[in-house]
Amino acid sequence: MVVSSATDTIYNSDQKEYIEGLNRGTFDLQWLKDERPTFGVHAKPKNPERGLTLQDINNAFAGEPKDAPTTRVMAPRGSIVDDDAPDMGYTYNEKYLVWSENVVPLYEEATARQWSATRDIPWDKLKKLPDDLERAQCQIATFLSEVEMIASDFPAKWLWQINQHYHEVKMFLCTQAMDEARHLEVFRKRALANGGGLMRCLTGTEQFLKTILHAPTYVQGSFLMHVLGEGLVLDIFRGGEFLAQNETEKEIYRLCMQDEARHVSYGTMHLKYYLEHHPEREKALADMHNLADIAEMGIPGFLTNPFIIEPLAVLMGGGVKHIDQGMDAVRLVWGRMREEYLSRCELAGMDRRERTRIPAEAPY
Repeated sequence: MVVSSATDTIYNSDQKEYIEGLNRGTFDLQWLKDERPTFGVHAKPKNPERGLTLQDINNAFAGEPKDAPTTRVMAPRGSIVDDDAPDMGYTYNEKYLVWSENVVPLYEEATARQWSATRDIPWDKLKKLPDDLERAQCQIATFLSEVEMIASDFPAKWLWQINQHYHEVKMFLCTQAMDEARHLEVFRKRALANGGGLMRCLTGTEQFLKTILHAPTYVQGSFLMHVLGEGLVLDIFRGGEFLAQNETEKEIYRLCMQDEARHVSYGTMHLKYYLEHHPEREKALADMHNLADIAEMGIPGFLTNPFIIEPLAVLMGGGVKHIDQGMDAVRLVWGRMREEYLSRCELAGMDRRERTRIPAEAPY
C-alpha cells in the first residue's frame, strides 16, 4: 500500500513513520510495554447479587480520589496520561469543593432505582376526582413541574467545570439530571391526564429558581438547591404520598420521593465535607451562614403562597368545605419542614437553630 502525497499532508512525521511501518508489517506495541498501575488488579463483586459496583472497583485499586489532582484532563483516574495532553480548563480541582462521603453508594442506588414515568406509573388507576381536589392536585403538579427541572439545569451548568478525577460526583449529578427530567415529565403528565390541566406559576417561585441557577459558586448553589429547596420539596412529596387520592398519585409521589431523598442526602453530606475540609473552615462556615441568612428570608413567603398552601390544605382536608381542617395540617407541615431543614444543617456542621430566619410557627 502506498500513501498518496495528498494524504501525506494530514499526518505529522511520527504518524507517517508509523504508517510506513504498518505497511511493512511492523507494529509499535508500546501499549503492551507501558508500566500499568492497574495491571494485575482483579475487581470482583463483594455481593454477586448486586453486581460489580464502584465501591468494588475503588477497593480493588486505590480508588480514593486525591485532594487535588495535578492534571485537568478527561483521562480516567489511574490511567497513564501523556505529558502534553491538553488542559481541559476545569475550575473545580479540589476534592473538598465537590465531594461527599456518600456519593459513591448514592450513584449505585440511583442507577439501580431508575424508573419510567410512562410504564411504571399505573395511569389506568387514575379516576375522576371532585373538581376542587382535581384542581388542587393540578396546582401542586404545575408547581412541581416548574421547580423540578432546576435540579437538572443546575448540575448541567457545573458538570463540565468539575475535574474528571472526581468522576463519581459527575456521574451522580448525571443521574440527578435524569431524575429531575423524569419528575417534570411525571407531574406534567399528572396535570394533563385527568381533566384539571396546567395552572398558575408565580414570579416569586421563578425568582428563587433563578437564585439557585445563578449562584456564584457550586457549593452555594448546592446548598440552596439540595439542602434548602429540595429538602422542602421532599416534604411535599411525603405529604403527597400520604394524601394521594388514588394509586396513580401514590406511586408518583413515592417514586419521586426516593429520588429526591438521594439529592438531599448528597447535598447535606457535600456541605459537611466542604466545611470539614476547607482550608479556612471558620471563614467558610461564616460565609455559608451569611448565605443561609439571606436565603431563609424567602422561605416564609414561599410557605405563605396561596397557590401552594391552599391546594395543600384542600388536599389535606379532603375538599374546599374542609379547608380549615386542612390548614391545621398545613401548619404542622410548616413546623416539620423547618425542623428537618435545621436538622440537615446541624448534620452538616452548620447549626442554625439559634440563628434561623424561619419562624418556628406558621403565621396563620
